[in-house]
Amino acid sequence: MKKILILSTALTGLAFSASADVTVMSWGGAYGEAQTEAFVKPFMAATGVKTIMVDSDNPAPAIKAMVEAGNVTIDVASVEYADGIRLCDEGVLEPIDISTLPPGADGTPAADDFLPGAVTECAVSTDIWSNVFAYDTTKFPEGPTKVADFFDLEKFPGKRGLRKGAKAVLELALMADGVPAAEVYATLNTPEGVDRAFAKLDTIKSEVVWWEAGSQAPQLLADGEVAMTTAYNGRIFAAAQNEGKPFQIVWDGQIYENEMFVVPKGAPNLEQAMEFIKFATTTEGLRASAQQISYGPARKSSMLEEIIFKDGKTVMAPHLPTAPENMGNALETSADFWVDHDSELNERFQAWLSQ
Repeated sequence: MKKILILSTALTGLAFSASADVTVMSWGGAYGEAQTEAFVKPFMAATGVKTIMVDSDNPAPAIKAMVEAGNVTIDVASVEYADGIRLCDEGVLEPIDISTLPPGADGTPAADDFLPGAVTECAVSTDIWSNVFAYDTTKFPEGPTKVADFFDLEKFPGKRGLRKGAKAVLELALMADGVPAAEVYATLNTPEGVDRAFAKLDTIKSEVVWWEAGSQAPQLLADGEVAMTTAYNGRIFAAAQNEGKPFQIVWDGQIYENEMFVVPKGAPNLEQAMEFIKFATTTEGLRASAQQISYGPARKSSMLEEIIFKDGKTVMAPHLPTAPENMGNALETSADFWVDHDSELNERFQAWLSQ
């Protein structure tokens, strides 16, 4: 029997299972659990292919390192949109022909069924997720309600949790400083705009607790180490729904994007890797994922019927980043911007942290 190992663990010093024929790298936590239920178990049931899911903080750096070293030990990975574009441009990923992807359940060709931008030269969307901020309702019964509130230490005192990196932090700072979502990247594309973002971050720097893995953000909130934190919206939803945590998402200023499945150049099991991606990103696969965690499907056909959470009663639409009521002041991540500016802005960010 063929075996697929869905792998999402830090690679340093790790020895992969010798019995694995195919490895796929993902992010773990509530997201990894959702992918296990939506993709892995159904794939095993349909094909008889043994499939295992493990955890990772960020697959993109590991992919590049393996390809450059000529020692590729995985076959599929889940990466952020900008990383999928950048790695493709660098020749690190295998191309994916959209014409080979299955049509929607209603017969719509994949090219027309996927939302705009959800399939690129080397990547296929697994879902649409969002960077949001959230708080504990037992501490702030009356709010916050706006992105500016995240930076208001007087009205809403307490530590703030932020992801340790430039991306989605600089944009958040600019929106909190009054820059409309539609103007964020034009502003951030200027030296003055970058200075403005860091100046805004200066106002809360002394109160920030930095997180790196997605699972850390809701844990910081649950442990009372922060009063509010940025987080991946699905992690907050999972903590509230599955664990009964009194967490509330503030959608104002959300920063959303597609998460992408990719195949590293030189993947040892290219054919099986492509079959897994085709299976996972069907109409049914993407709907199943949205029933497990509050990330939106990237196929139109996946949204033709109402999506209900795995508890059998919670309607998912209001909890998805793409719900109309959550899009009032939403920002779509610019992959082009981050492909061009990731290195320089993260260097500036690290320098700012050390000051």
